[in-house]
Order: sequence, then structure tokens, then C-alpha cells
Amino acid sequence: MLPMAGSEPVERADAARNRQKIVRAAAKLVAAKGVRGLALDEVAAEAGVGIGTVYRRFPDKGALAQALLDENEREFQATFISGPPPLGPGAPSETRLKAFMDAYVDRLETHGELLMVAETETPMARFVTGAYRLHHSHLVSLISEIEPDVDAHFRADALLAPLAAAQYVYQRENGMTADQVKKGLGDLYRPHA
Repeated sequence: MLPMAGSEPVERADAARNRQKIVRAAAKLVAAKGVRGLALDEVAAEAGVGIGTVYRRFPDKGALAQALLDENEREFQATFISGPPPLGPGAPSETRLKAFMDAYVDRLETHGELLMVAETETPMARFVTGAYRLHHSHLVSLISEIEPDVDAHFRADALLAPLAAAQYVYQRENGMTADQVKKGLGDLYRPHA
């Protein structure tokens, strides 16, 4: 049986405190040194815990990056699940699809490097998260309404592919603007006659 959204295993109080200390320390180091300077041994020292404690909670930098992004991901999900239109319900599917893609680019603009660590630290990391599955499911629903005769699952993966954080960071480092990325994505998701 799959866990319910929002349900987490019960965590011992000391383990929860250590987790919070580790995440706060990592956030402080990222703010001071940037994402590329994130090192688990420095996180342990900053948090005042042993390196083993860090590795028990976060087996790699990708897992720690995901924890740093957790609140942002929850806010993003809330906007397209139950927020106001055009991103949330109440707007036509085509409008919601464009709003989702644009909001995803905005999120990459703000958190691209941290998302890149979360998505690439281990093989397939991007695809095994609940976040990817929810984004994919949301797009499948919108695409199915817009174009009922296409393979919505494939199309959803195809639209999410250029939103991989490494792709976005690469494009931005090579002079592409966020608006150019949004326009290019718009060309990909317009229904074809």
C-alpha cells in the first residue's frame, strides 16, 4: 500500500531535532557558499552532529538538497492543486498548462542549482520522487483534456524533460533567458492541428 500524501513515519524526538539541525546548517552553508559548496562533512560540523548522523538522515547531497527544497515544493504543489487560476483549478486546461510550465521555469530560476543537485546526485533521482510523479500526473490530466487522442503519459514526460534542472542551468549559463525558455516550452506544448 502506498503512503498517503502528507503522512510521514513517526520520527523519534531526538532524530527529528537532529534532522532539523542538519537542514538548518545546510541552508546556512548554501546561503554563505552557494549550492556548489555544499559538503556533508561541513554540514555535520555546522550542525554540531557527527558525520554518521548526517549520512543516516541524508545518504547523499541530493537527499539533503531535496530536504532543503521540501517547503518550496509543497508551496508549488498547493498552487497548482488548489490555488487560484490560472495555475490552479478554474481556468481552461490550455491556460493551466502554460501557467504550470511558466511557474516551473520561475522555480528553476530561483532554485535551479539546488534542484540540479537533488535531481542528479544519484541515477534516476529526479524520477523516483513524489514531486516528479505529481507533476507528471498533473500534466497527464491537463493533456488528456486538451488532446484526448495523444499519449498523455509520453507527452507529460516530454514536456518535463526540458525542465530538468541541469538542462535549465546549462541554458542559463550559456546566455538563454528565462523568457526564451518559456517561449520555447510554449512552442512544445501547443496542441497541433
